Parts: sequence; structure tokens; C-alpha cells
Amino acid sequence: MATEALGWWGVPLGILAGTLRGSVPFLLVSLGECLTEKSGKINLGLEGTLLMGAMSAYAVSYLSSGVVGPTLAPWLGVLTAGVAGMGLGAIHGWLAQQPRVNDVAVGIAMIIFGGGLANFFGKPFIQPQAPQLPTLAAGGWSSLPQVQSALQISPLFLLGVAIVPLMSWFFKSTRWGLYVRAVGDSPDAALAMGISIFWVRMASIVAGSFLAGIGGASLSLFYPGVWTERISSGQGLMAVALVIFARWQPWQCLWASLLFGGAQALGPAFQSVGIDSYYYLFNAAPYILTLLIMIVTCSPKRTLTGAPGALGQSD
Repeated sequence: MATEALGWWGVPLGILAGTLRGSVPFLLVSLGECLTEKSGKINLGLEGTLLMGAMSAYAVSYLSSGVVGPTLAPWLGVLTAGVAGMGLGAIHGWLAQQPRVNDVAVGIAMIIFGGGLANFFGKPFIQPQAPQLPTLAAGGWSSLPQVQSALQISPLFLLGVAIVPLMSWFFKSTRWGLYVRAVGDSPDAALAMGISIFWVRMASIVAGSFLAGIGGASLSLFYPGVWTERISSGQGLMAVALVIFARWQPWQCLWASLLFGGAQALGPAFQSVGIDSYYYLFNAAPYILTLLIMIVTCSPKRTLTGAPGALGQSD
């Protein structure tokens, strides 16, 4: 491993590298879920959206590389992943707003549907190598190749970071942001204001699913940079817990995503210096963190500060 040459300094370097790489899907999916939940709906189906985005991005990047070239092909794949996410989001948005329909039940159905579609159409693309997204070399200041390798940043990470202040401004300072918050906090008051609850929620779910689809593209076109049927490893579901942990605030979604990405990097970082006795325990860190967050936030002694008032209510 590259970090072995650095000894124990390879551990924090490996965690830093893993944080920058592994936080990308968490960040994009959590921002999409934050937008969705601000409107009063929960989209558990983002796990299926993540898989569909990863598959469609990889497939389009591979198939289009001979037509548009290996430079533009991955970006075309990213756009396709977002559009695929929008398609699943539109289905979810319509189903979740039917009378007496439960958000959780629809979300589970969409996980199965999205994952099934991705696995069915993605089988021919498990072996071929698709062109990958370019990376930004943030470690050029160092002469150490390990540092240069660790500080390879995905442009999708920068995209997610750029969306954070824009989304925060959107919620606080725009009319459409007010509509989303009004629908999420008090649908009756929003209806009295003449706001279409159905279309505001539909737009929020579709836009959130677009970001989740791009999050899937980061898995197959950046890190780990392959397409397999289990590539998401539950990150779409973990993003729901991450949004609760972040108190439905875009800035806190960024910090929480970095935390989850760092937790995901613990196992490989310690393995790089020869510590593999607790490898599976370290690899389970993101799931343990998710469970702890759910236990703490669901405690009857603790209120969910910042939660939209209508979150999870059936229409």
C-alpha cells in the first residue's frame, strides 16, 4: 500500500483521503434528502436511486466514449445519472402523495424497484472499463506521491460543497424556498396561501432525486470507480440518518457527510499499516454510527429540533 512507506503517518493520511472520496455520495444524497424532507416527505427510495445513478452513469460513459471521447463521456454519464434519478423521483413523488399511502412503504418499494432495474440493465457493464471522471490534484504542493495520491479530489465533491451555501440561501431567502418550508411545516397554511402542495413536493422530490442520482455517478465514475450490483452498500439509507443528524440544515449535512466518509475510511486506513485484526469492525463504523444516531435522535427524552412539522404524515 502507498501509505505503508509513511508508517503510522499513513493512517491519518488514509483517513483524509477516504474522507474526501467517500463523503461525495453521502453529501449529494443527503442534500437531496434534505430538500425532500424540507417539503414534508421522506424518500427512503434513494438507495435504489443511488444504484440506478451508478449504473446509468457507468453504462453511458462506457457506451458513449467511442462517440464523444473519453473526456466528455463521464460527464454525459453524470448527466444521465441525474436524469435517471429524476425519473425515479417522479414515480416516488406521485405514489407518495396518493391518499392513505405511507412514505416508508413507498420508499421500500422504490428501493426494490430502483435496485432491480439497475441490476437488470447493469449486468452487461460489470466487466467493461468505462472512462472515469477527471480529478483535481490538490496535493501538488507536496513532493510525496502518497500525499499527491491522497489529495485527488472529485469535481463532484466541489459541486456538492458549492450546492451547500446555495441551498441554504434558497431556503432562507427565496420565494420558492419559503414555499418548500411552508409545505413541509404546515400544509394547511400553505394551502390557504394558494400554494400547490402536490407540485411543490413533487418538485422537491424530483430535484432531490437528481442530486442522489449524481451521487450514484460518483460511486461508479470516481470512487471506487467500478459498477457492481452492491456498490451502494446502504449509503442511500444512511443518508436519511445523516439528514436527521444534520438537523435538516445544508451546512450541517456537509460536516456530517465528512464524518461518515471518515468513518468509512477507518478500515482501509488501519489495514494499510498492517492492522487487520479488527478490519470488519472498522468497516462497520458507518453502520454503527447510523445506529447510534437513530438511537439518540429517536429517544423520547430528545426532540427532533428543526424537523419539518408535516414530515412523514400521510396525505
